[in-house]
Amino acid sequence: MRAVVVYEAGGTDKLVFQEVPKPKMKAGWSLIKVKGFGINRSEIFTRKGYSPSVQFPRILGIECVGIIERSEKFEAGTKIVSIMGEMGRAFDGSYAQYVLLPDEQIYPVESNLPWEVLAAIPETYYTSYGCFTNLRITDKDEILVRGASSATGIAFCNLVRSCFPKTKIYGSTQNMSKKESLTASGFEDIFEDKDYTLQTEKKFDKILELVGPRSIKDSIKHLNRFGIVCSAGQLGEQWFLEEFDPIMELQNDIYLTTFYSGIVDSFRLKEMFRFIDEHNVTVNPSKVFRLDEIQKAHEYIESKKGFGKVVCLV
Repeated sequence: MRAVVVYEAGGTDKLVFQEVPKPKMKAGWSLIKVKGFGINRSEIFTRKGYSPSVQFPRILGIECVGIIERSEKFEAGTKIVSIMGEMGRAFDGSYAQYVLLPDEQIYPVESNLPWEVLAAIPETYYTSYGCFTNLRITDKDEILVRGASSATGIAFCNLVRSCFPKTKIYGSTQNMSKKESLTASGFEDIFEDKDYTLQTEKKFDKILELVGPRSIKDSIKHLNRFGIVCSAGQLGEQWFLEEFDPIMELQNDIYLTTFYSGIVDSFRLKEMFRFIDEHNVTVNPSKVFRLDEIQKAHEYIESKKGFGKVVCLV
């Protein structure tokens, strides 16, 4: 089969497109014919060597959509999605024509969506939906998304707009050339995020923090009383929050939460797909590549042009 293998950490040139043996079946696992997958920042971090638990060589890819090829549990031809569960980290992932996955992290779906659209959903919308519910959004809220042009930022905006069309949702970006694209995507207005400091005095009721530890303290300063910050991304490439005194930083009536997509709840996943269907949520990818264009896909995401969810068809 054809796959993309990373033999050592580094740039996009370390993504090697080549022939490799098809995975061999084993008890409790199923062979999936991959039809597509979304590309995630965490995979870029892993490629760069920022995931110390990952040993190379490794086929990356923490999510996929496809069909059952061989299984003792599922019927051949069943349409499925899969996310996380150490796929692409502890064992080979979805950057391939076939992937062998533990049965417990395979989720059958009934969908008539094209593969490139279905591939845009699993990881990104699962994360966005978890943040959406944890932020306890109402139609009276004013919301900020830090890292608005990211896949999760755009997906979150789509969820909010579909359910609360009158809610004001703002975005921030370090690259203000994306402002027009962001407002066209549903954001009320866009603020510059300069050196991880928001260039406005405005305060918000809810903040989705996707830049991460580099800007959490600044986000807290922009919360109204009883406001919530949900930190669910690390676009700033800083993993830990140093010199953080919860009592003094949060003080009274400010709430800090998160959503970790590594813990996959099958009920929540089904609920998410149902929500997308019932509210006619926009889920289209911003850009689609082929498997043999994986280097270009990573380069696009890392470039100043990077915007929204990027998927790869196999």
